[in-house]
Amino acid sequence: MDAAQDTTARARELQRSWYGEPLGALFRRLIDDLGLNQARLAAVLGLSAPMLSQLMSGQRAKIGNPAVVQRVQALQELAGQVADGSVSAVEATDRMEEIKKSQGGSVLTAPSQSANSSGAPTVRRVVREIQSLLRSVSAAGDIIDAADSLAPTHPELAEFLRVYGAGRTAEAVAHYEAHQS
Repeated sequence: MDAAQDTTARARELQRSWYGEPLGALFRRLIDDLGLNQARLAAVLGLSAPMLSQLMSGQRAKIGNPAVVQRVQALQELAGQVADGSVSAVEATDRMEEIKKSQGGSVLTAPSQSANSSGAPTVRRVVREIQSLLRSVSAAGDIIDAADSLAPTHPELAEFLRVYGAGRTAEAVAHYEAHQS
């Protein structure tokens, strides 16, 4: 392996630890799921097309702007909603424009996006915050390994880690709702 390949492999491994998977795979899935091309994805995220290309190819490892990271997370959530049919293609286009305009920052400080009419955070938003926190600490595979280690003595905690750390948002929402008293 030459130096360039080694650098690319290292960047992709860092991306896996930071974002749960290499950004090339994540961005290609967003492109497919949301019917975008690379230029449109770059525009929605607030990146230049060359920067998106460098992140996808592993020439760069990290997204330096926290607002862009928040937009990536918002697009992942939107792609899930399109896939489960809760958001139409037309609604997705409108939501992508909102995401493009968003300034990022903590989603906990964006009540217009994270709260229902009573001002309380939605279940989905709470679940996404838990998922985001767990996934910022460790990759999905490591979370599953930790859950497997805990399962014999702490099965409920192991289930929590699996569902929120490596599962789909819909499964985590169902788990959350089932465990509210």
